[in-house]
Amino acid sequence: MDKKELAKMIDHTLLKPEATYEQVVKLCKEALEYGFASVCINSCYVNAAYQLLKGSDVKVCTVVGFPLGAVTSETKAFEAVQAVNRGASEIDMVINVGYLKSGNYDYVEEDIKTLVNKINGRALVKVIIETCLLNDEEKIIACKLAKKAGADFVKTSTGFNMSGATSEDVALMYDAVSPNLKVKASGGIRTYEDAIKMINAGASRIGASASVKIINKK
Repeated sequence: MDKKELAKMIDHTLLKPEATYEQVVKLCKEALEYGFASVCINSCYVNAAYQLLKGSDVKVCTVVGFPLGAVTSETKAFEAVQAVNRGASEIDMVINVGYLKSGNYDYVEEDIKTLVNKINGRALVKVIIETCLLNDEEKIIACKLAKKAGADFVKTSTGFNMSGATSEDVALMYDAVSPNLKVKASGGIRTYEDAIKMINAGASRIGASASVKIINKK
C-alpha cells in the first residue's frame, strides 16, 4: 500500500498516563509530517493538539470513559462534549464491558446513545468494545448495539488490557456492522505487516503508537 494512503488510515496515538506536553508536541509534528488521520491523545491535551494542528487535515481524537468504560453514561457524555468544545473531532469511547457481560444490553446501547446524542454530529464516535474480554457472541452483540446507538465506528481495544487487535476479531466486527459502520483496529499493531493484515480483514482505521515505524516499514 502507498505510504500516504496508509498514513491517512492511522490514528497516531499517545495515551500513556505519563505522556508529557513535549511528547504531545512531537506527536503532532509527526502527524503533520506523515499525514496521519488524527492524533489520539488523553483529553487534557486536546486543546493543545487542536492549536498545533489548526488549519491542517490532521484531526484531534481523544478517549472517553478510558480505559475501563465503567463510569456513568452522564460522565462519558460530559467528557465527550467538553472534548469537542476544546477541539476534538473524533471521540473513542469505551463500552461498559461489565454490563454487556451481565446481559444488560439496553444499558450498553443507551450508554452509547447518550454520548452520541450529546455530541449531536459534531464528532465521529468510535466505540471500543475491548475484544479480549469478550467471547465471539458478545463481540457481535456489542457491535450491533453500537450500530443501533448511532456510532460511526467500532474499535477493537483500548490497548490497556490483556491483548489487542487480531485480524479474526476485525473480520468478525466488519461482518457485524458493514456497511453501516467502520472498524478501527488498535492494540499491539507495531509493524507494516500488522497494519496491512488488519486492513485486509476489514479495518478502515488503525490505532497505533508505532505509526512512524509502520509507515517507514522498519
